[in-house]
Amino acid sequence: MRQILTDVACKTKPPRTGRLEIADLRQAGLVLRITSNGARSFAYRFRHPHTRKTLRATIGPYPAVTLESARRRAKEMAAQVADGANPIEARNVEREAVPARTFEALAARYVREHATRHKRPRSAEEDRRNLAVHVLPKWSKRDFRTIRRADAIELIESIVGSGKHAAGNRVHALISKVFSFALDSDLIEANPVTRLRKRGIENVGRRVLSDAEIKTFWNGIVLPPISRRVGLALRLALATAARATEIAGARKAEFENLDNPKLAVWIIPNERVKSKTQHLIPLSRLALETVKAAIELTSENDEFVFPLRRGHRRTSLDRHAFASAMRCFSQSLKGPIAESWQQEPPTAHDLRRTLNSRLAQMGIPKEVRSAALGHVPRRSDVEARHYLVHEFEKEKREAFGRWAAEIERIIEPAAVVPMRAASKGCRR
Repeated sequence: MRQILTDVACKTKPPRTGRLEIADLRQAGLVLRITSNGARSFAYRFRHPHTRKTLRATIGPYPAVTLESARRRAKEMAAQVADGANPIEARNVEREAVPARTFEALAARYVREHATRHKRPRSAEEDRRNLAVHVLPKWSKRDFRTIRRADAIELIESIVGSGKHAAGNRVHALISKVFSFALDSDLIEANPVTRLRKRGIENVGRRVLSDAEIKTFWNGIVLPPISRRVGLALRLALATAARATEIAGARKAEFENLDNPKLAVWIIPNERVKSKTQHLIPLSRLALETVKAAIELTSENDEFVFPLRRGHRRTSLDRHAFASAMRCFSQSLKGPIAESWQQEPPTAHDLRRTLNSRLAQMGIPKEVRSAALGHVPRRSDVEARHYLVHEFEKEKREAFGRWAAEIERIIEPAAVVPMRAASKGCRR
């Protein structure tokens, strides 16, 4: 039976037995099959491009698949046949490729082929975590080719809207990198996040400790409820401006000439430095005393300066312990200093900013301060990145020495800061 299909025709009364097929006169090859039990479905009938055998490719049931959609799909299949392809085989290939086209599969490739190869371990792990926490719960089964700019905005806004502005911006940057990876791998034709403005508002960190806060911190951070080991690690952060991850993973083998205050140094290997360039930190007398005090708390077999026991094995201190310790310290403060401290509780990174700011006040040149903090030279500064082998060791030693003298001036005479009783979860 052949006629122009309409919605009225699609609702034709089913046959008493067998099935009825109606061929559409508007779209060649499209047929509607109606069975005796009232089931209706569309299909595309065609001849195999090579064998010339008549075949049927199922399109879907009516009315779940509308007449308009069925005609559009039949037209696409007709184009495939005209190109010498079999629509049934093409559909099977497409179905087999579906698992590889999910965002979950793309994310796994990104982590495996890009993040773990080209990023520091901590950065790669942060990518994994952000994907697992913020992205995959919503996009894991989505075909990444169908994700549009509006989808990305909706995802980012759901994070920013919950008050996590920084996290929203991190996820924004991450999904942009994932789609850039897909673009470079010829998996998509455009990055849906290109030139999308960051939607989260992040405040630039400006927290710097005052003299009174430095004194409170230095004298009290090694007392309960903070463990002495974590407290010494935070003291080292203030004395050297080293990053939390660099301190947490510090190995004894990285420290040299600890018996000679004039030559004592901490050499952080390039794989543990953000700039991926070896960072040399001359140890001031105060920093040297801190390192020695920390080593005294370890056993002879400990590899790390700040070890942590996990079950039956010893590993390095987790950098998150610093944030936890700073919170506990803030909550434990009493007296006049508590108000100013708790109004804007400083973080471990603020210790690094404090040192940099104080060195600037002392008139230490910016290039020396940058070297002391292990900052990465700008990409445009070819000389600094590739040819400047002078590590400012002498200048850095002088700068750290002046900073240590400033700390000693501030903390003398040492005073015990009133604390509350030790709190569970603060000691490590």
